[in-house]
Amino acid sequence: MFSKWWHYALALIVSLGVVGTALAGLAAALIYPNLPPLEALTDYKPKLPLRVYTADGALISEFGEERRAFIAIDKVPAYMKQAIIAAEDERFYTHGGVDTLGVLRAAGSNLLSGGAKEGASTITMQVARNFFLSNEKTFTRKLSEAMLAMKIEHNLSKDKILELYINQIYLGQRAYGFEAAARTYFGKPMRDLSLAEFAMLAGLPKAPSRYNPVVNFPRAKARQEYVLGRMRTLKFIDQPTWQAAVKQKLVIRQTRRQTDVSADYVAEMVRQTLFEKYGESIYSSGYKVVTTLQRTQQDAANRAVWQGIADYDLRHGYRGPENQVRLPADKAQRETAIASVLEGLAPVSDMQPAVVVSATPKLIRAQLQDGTGADITGDSLKWVANWAAGKKGRQLAPGAVVRVQAVGSKPLWRLAQLPEVEAAIIALNPNDGAITALVGGFDFSRNKFNRVTQAWRQPGSSFKPFIYSAALEKGYTPATLIENAPLSLSAEEAGGTAWEPQNYDGSTSGPVRMRTALTKSLNLVSVRILQGIGPHYARDYIRRFGFDPARHPPYLTMALGAGGVTPLQLAAAYGVFANGGYSVKPYLIDKVYDKDGRLLMQASPQQVGDKAPRVIDPRNAWLMTNMMQDVVRYGTAARAGQLGRSDLAGKTGTTNDARDTWFAGYNPDLVAISWVGYDQPRSLGRRETGAQSALPIWMNFMGAALKGVPQKGWAMPAGIITVKIDPSTGTRLPDTVLDGLLNDLLGNDAPGMVEHFYQEFPPPDVPEANWDDADPGTPIQPTAPGLLP
Repeated sequence: MFSKWWHYALALIVSLGVVGTALAGLAAALIYPNLPPLEALTDYKPKLPLRVYTADGALISEFGEERRAFIAIDKVPAYMKQAIIAAEDERFYTHGGVDTLGVLRAAGSNLLSGGAKEGASTITMQVARNFFLSNEKTFTRKLSEAMLAMKIEHNLSKDKILELYINQIYLGQRAYGFEAAARTYFGKPMRDLSLAEFAMLAGLPKAPSRYNPVVNFPRAKARQEYVLGRMRTLKFIDQPTWQAAVKQKLVIRQTRRQTDVSADYVAEMVRQTLFEKYGESIYSSGYKVVTTLQRTQQDAANRAVWQGIADYDLRHGYRGPENQVRLPADKAQRETAIASVLEGLAPVSDMQPAVVVSATPKLIRAQLQDGTGADITGDSLKWVANWAAGKKGRQLAPGAVVRVQAVGSKPLWRLAQLPEVEAAIIALNPNDGAITALVGGFDFSRNKFNRVTQAWRQPGSSFKPFIYSAALEKGYTPATLIENAPLSLSAEEAGGTAWEPQNYDGSTSGPVRMRTALTKSLNLVSVRILQGIGPHYARDYIRRFGFDPARHPPYLTMALGAGGVTPLQLAAAYGVFANGGYSVKPYLIDKVYDKDGRLLMQASPQQVGDKAPRVIDPRNAWLMTNMMQDVVRYGTAARAGQLGRSDLAGKTGTTNDARDTWFAGYNPDLVAISWVGYDQPRSLGRRETGAQSALPIWMNFMGAALKGVPQKGWAMPAGIITVKIDPSTGTRLPDTVLDGLLNDLLGNDAPGMVEHFYQEFPPPDVPEANWDDADPGTPIQPTAPGLLP
């Protein structure tokens, strides 16, 4: 009976096998002809994001739904390939697309476990699924996957299949492919990874979300050790190598930021430009953009803006916590409450959100998002002393939602606050217009408005050099004497309302030289200069610097910068002085490459001495620079002397009620403009000036940007003479035998002792003067047309 039963069972199994094989064959016959063509594999075009770089190769940003970085199979390290094969498909190089032994092993394992706990997908089958099929778990899809895998194996080499897998597979954190994952999780290219890091990545394809080391490191570590064990079993590595890899401490890149330098405003400018030219394809075509930015300068600009805003806030006091929440007495509930309130708050710059858990006049203790504490003591409490002590109705109580910053390497913590004020900086090379640094505001994620390119603000006294330059062309000289006395202007002269301009400090005096007026930024003299040359002439003249005359009405208020400029426009204009009189157009994008490295676009900048047009006389540019060097040495920007350089020139700018503060400065190879103000214009406060708020930002930037750069002055052009003058009258002093000793002692740049003049005046409407025959004791300059007493 038993023998008969066994024969029946065997017959049933054979029959089922025959029927199953027939059905599978029938299904294969029906499915195979309808399998998709393999052009997507043979002509593989991954969706590569747009990447933006600095001129020296630092990644600024990438744009695209998928974070990818294609790598050819011959560039993939051997350990990476072995780790993938060990983790996913140990017989990859021997099977024909479907691993029969793997299928039988998985079937047996699933039968014993009572469920589908183990799969048998080969690397080729995963390629088939990723490119052509869905993830639905049906017999038809699985059969299609197997047959498509065999079709792929018949048409592509093993290395090509592995290359497709390595570049296409999803590995979490928006990273597709192992090269992108290496940069995402470890912050470096695949070629720089260790065996331990290779194994960590190789463990991800099984379940990217489950084994993500950012989300759950212990689980990812366990998976990594499994992969290393398989590599040892397959004799890819020996026992000592395995031990060293298991023990290696891994540093996972926790931050979501995947860039090398912060330049979000620049990245957005590039994205907009390329979108206008190429459209939606920029997000998947793998374009590489090389900008003119310099990484060190961009880093310096970021730090300068952040520090400048922090210093401003320190001067004006702590405004109070962002929010106040109730902290339960129960410890577990308290932790839940703190985690809940901090969950929706993102760090801004280096300001971390935190909740105050205890506060006394000598110690504020706050808890960060990761549960660690930040103790704020000592000098860090000074600017919040009133809040810590509960004075004037202010109090920092437990439950206060605040911002904290780590200062130094220890670190020491200080209480910070999200700023209301904004700042911006732009730097460019005046010889070709290349933008080397640009920060459009405190934080791009908070406000995407680019204050360098989009904010039209009054330039204040930083506009005076352009009026003075126009005056030089009208016959004025740096030694021209102009009254610094009170002045009343009619509504017609002032543009609609009667106006009595005043100097910043309210002072007046007798006549002063034009050089002194610029050095001390005397408003009364500047208005008189504009009155002398004529507002309409000045408005026409400033076209040479790239200003829009429509934004500068021809009234005497133009002398004090009542028109409208952007920081970028002002930087290009100051570049004319810096480069000796040429107009160069600022540019940001240097080169654009396609995914294969072919050059699609290349900038053709205007360069001094080549394509750049001359817009002012070289003598004019040199004299203006020479006067603005005095601004930096002895005038409103004398603080810049702390940089210890003699090749700097510039001008402060402060508008009415200090709504905008500026510093515009340069050396022969770098122009930088810094600005501070509120987006909705309002006063920055008492004693806030360009020298107080904008100049320190400029100094911090230039100090870093010019570190180690040799000093380089401006050579005096032909057509200028230098004579000794009486500093109080501007008249030429007689030559004496002591002149040589005086020049050796004081130098030709000693304040007030010498002056520089045009040897001849080029404009035809200005009388010529015979400088060489000027009599001692007479003014060295002719009376300028329209000069007021």
